Amino acid sequence: MESPRLRPVDLARAAGVSTQQIRNYEEAGLLPPVPRTATGYRTFGPRHRDAVLTYRALAHGYGPATARAVMHAVHADDLPGALALIDAGHAALHEQRRSLQATSEALEALAGQTPGALPPSDLRIGEVADLLGVRTSALRVWEAAGLLAPGRERVTGYRLFGPADVRDARFVQMLRQSRYPLPQIRPVLDGLRRTGSAEALREAVSRRHAELATRAAAMLTASSHLHAYATPPS
Repeated sequence: MESPRLRPVDLARAAGVSTQQIRNYEEAGLLPPVPRTATGYRTFGPRHRDAVLTYRALAHGYGPATARAVMHAVHADDLPGALALIDAGHAALHEQRRSLQATSEALEALAGQTPGALPPSDLRIGEVADLLGVRTSALRVWEAAGLLAPGRERVTGYRLFGPADVRDARFVQMLRQSRYPLPQIRPVLDGLRRTGSAEALREAVSRRHAELATRAAAMLTASSHLHAYATPPS
């Protein structure tokens, strides 16, 4: 039985994109070969529609770069390579979950510390860097982003980190290790400084957990599309 012919607009409507985007997908190798009529018109079919939907689902769950690589591998008959890319995506998500959980626990403990529980004397930037295991350049970037505000020596102008400054630097370090963008860290610090509680921290961690759960669900949907596309009925 001959497969029904589909127009570019049919694929575009199915995926919620423009017809130009369908042409872009074809040029990028995200679709299987597209035959043409004797007059040069493209002839699409259900397989091309499935390819578009599979790519879109993969891009939503794993990101465009991984989605492109997976589709290229499938079209090159390299299913093991495609599955390896999928596995890597799930492994990265799992690592982010583990890191977030560890960070959550560490920050909860750190949020309960009072300045007196931290180094009692002012530290210079190199000493703080050694204490946290980061570069001094990282501390300067965090200061430039408004996350740290150490004092200065009157004569030399050297930065002086008091106990609360060291605590803040630890917060930033832990959140950065969990891939928090700098703009999202400031509300956490502001909340802690303003209220002395970890409520803002808990809200930030909760949002991140929700984001990872949403991404995991998108990955599951994408994997279902990929399975159907990579193993079409004979």
